[in-house]
Amino acid sequence: MSTVAPPSDPESNPRVKAVFDDIRATRKSDFINNMWLWLAFDPDLLERTWAEVKAVMAMPSALDPLVKEMLYIAVSVTNGCGYCIHSHTVAAKAKGMSEAEHADLLRVISLAAKTNQLATALQVPVDPAFDAAAER
Repeated sequence: MSTVAPPSDPESNPRVKAVFDDIRATRKSDFINNMWLWLAFDPDLLERTWAEVKAVMAMPSALDPLVKEMLYIAVSVTNGCGYCIHSHTVAAKAKGMSEAEHADLLRVISLAAKTNQLATALQVPVDPAFDAAAER
């Protein structure tokens, strides 16, 4: 259940239309997914969020686009965001993630969650060898 209603005609607002047009151009698709439709209730928030998503996820960087999507899935699982899990899994598959890679990703997420919980529960101190500040 939504906490806000999306605008009935979001592209009647020129700022929203500009963002949606940029999403379409960047993604080379006419599809505007619900995240953007719902964010259109606040054009400022829509613009800022899209600018950041575009800069991090759509622009070339040191990380491969598939790796970015897989990281997004992992964080979304950790944060319990079903919407993001679904949308970024579709995006990762579109970027070439195989079923074997997806299964491996889920194994890593599961293992990291388990060992994170154990380290937190045990309050294991960080090894001095892992302290980047100690290297100075």
